[in-house]
Amino acid sequence: MSSLVQKEMRKNGVVLITLDRPEAANAFSRELLTDLEEVLTDVAQDDDVRVVVMQGAGGKVFSAGADLKERKEMTEGEVTNTVARIRGIMEQTEKLPQPVIAAMNGSALGGGLELALACDLRVALGSASYGLTETSLAIVPGAGGTQRLPRLIGRGRAKDLMLTARRINGFEALSIGLSEYAAETADEVVTTALSVAEKIAANGPIAVQSVKQAVNEGMNQSFASGIEAECKAYDRVLSTEDRLEGLQAFKEKRAPNYLGK
Repeated sequence: MSSLVQKEMRKNGVVLITLDRPEAANAFSRELLTDLEEVLTDVAQDDDVRVVVMQGAGGKVFSAGADLKERKEMTEGEVTNTVARIRGIMEQTEKLPQPVIAAMNGSALGGGLELALACDLRVALGSASYGLTETSLAIVPGAGGTQRLPRLIGRGRAKDLMLTARRINGFEALSIGLSEYAAETADEVVTTALSVAEKIAANGPIAVQSVKQAVNEGMNQSFASGIEAECKAYDRVLSTEDRLEGLQAFKEKRAPNYLGK
């Protein structure tokens, strides 16, 4: 098991991934990136995983993003390569077949917030700080933030946050749609994320994955193309055993037992 990224299988197919570098604010060192790439690859290939929850160790910071101390010692070429790796991590997270919930149980700035933006849902900590603050360091968000944030909260609000480099708390993040849930304590953030994950895991896994795929594909296409993606998603579930189980469970007024078939 990786030393900087932990993976714990919980009940009902929920996996909890922990960025485990609290002494460095769970920043993205090259070693952590390697570990996270390996964990995400394993999760993507594991049919037993239905939902992923991602948290930061220590209960204070979800992730501070780039490891600036490490980066200070890099050449320009090494910086370029490292940013490309981080960008790849975001794409790998976004393209996981399973839904991913960011349990932002602490502050998430820069690349840390970009990782959360690559997830499907986010739970914020009310007292924590969130923002894409790169312009204050004379750089730009380099791991998809300039594209994912406007699509989530709108162009104007996204520009405001990035151009001013200001930080907002978790309750404001909830109010502007940067997160879907907010909680008072770090423990409650994780509890909320796991609760949402269990609700998702109780549904048909093929249907859940198909919805994620249809939404993600449709957001980057025309409406008509999005409808085509939805039709493909529906066709995918039409012949599954789970669909028949759902109908039978509804008829018998019982909870369904979905097997992902």
